[in-house]
Amino acid sequence: MKKFLTTILVTAVLMGFMITPAAAYPDKPVTFVVPWPPGDFEDILTRMIAEEFQKEYGVPAAVVNKPGGGGGPFPGAVFVAKAPPDGSTIGSFVISVPTIGPQIGIPELNPNPFEPLGIFMTYPFVVVASKKPGFKDLKGLAEYAKKNKVALGHFGAPLPPTKVAFAIAKSMGFSWGSDAAFDALECNVLASGDVDVMTTTIAQVMPCLNDIVVLVAATNKRVSILPDVPTVGEVLPELDLFLWNGLFVHKDTPANVREKIIPVAKRALQSERAKKLSREMGVLIYWMDAEASKAQIKRDIATFSKINKMIEK
Repeated sequence: MKKFLTTILVTAVLMGFMITPAAAYPDKPVTFVVPWPPGDFEDILTRMIAEEFQKEYGVPAAVVNKPGGGGGPFPGAVFVAKAPPDGSTIGSFVISVPTIGPQIGIPELNPNPFEPLGIFMTYPFVVVASKKPGFKDLKGLAEYAKKNKVALGHFGAPLPPTKVAFAIAKSMGFSWGSDAAFDALECNVLASGDVDVMTTTIAQVMPCLNDIVVLVAATNKRVSILPDVPTVGEVLPELDLFLWNGLFVHKDTPANVREKIIPVAKRALQSERAKKLSREMGVLIYWMDAEASKAQIKRDIATFSKINKMIEK
């Protein structure tokens, strides 16, 4: 009997050691990784989530920006992939991390190590141009580009917005004269003449929105502050795609840890600050749960497969 009771006690102690770390979460500082420079929508909203997280649980929660130097979000994604799967490092990722990351030869991202907690934002991602060439829509761009060299600026050749821009050219019968990757695609990039056209977000060009031409939006619906600008899907249905951002953790992250992150994120996204951002900047803010997010990623992978085949022809 004494031996039996001793066994029960030892088992209980061991189970206590196994359960305590997850049950105590968060018991140390938490880092939200944004693999872009500060200031754009995903950064602003992730900071709101981090602030709400710190308020709720009383532990430091910070946003760390890890841009990829013109190579997109993948160095930041690798950082999250290599972190302990305990909820102390959370990725705030664009569509390209789970859809393209596993396909471009980065060992840490293949197979995909992440699972979504939820998708929370549709970027008001746009294709914009300088007013100097004189075209005002994609048709005008195509006609101009067939006779002139047009320089394209983007965030990285493997990324979804860039692939859409390449596919637009292919579908409309023209070629980009040149293209180059930038960490930030702001007003100065167009004003300096470094590029003629660029794929970017409204946040980066808001100061000069009246001085440039917005050709098309890579969104699932028209941007509220640009109601006259068509979506890519309206002009070219075969390229119907929208660009989103979501929260991701390593697939080995415990379920009860995920359950503590999700409600805090949802509450932050329902705040008046988030609603104001949506009204003033046209960013669509919502919460798509984990299962719906997985289904969306699966659809996006299929769409990118079609786009890749179009580009490669």
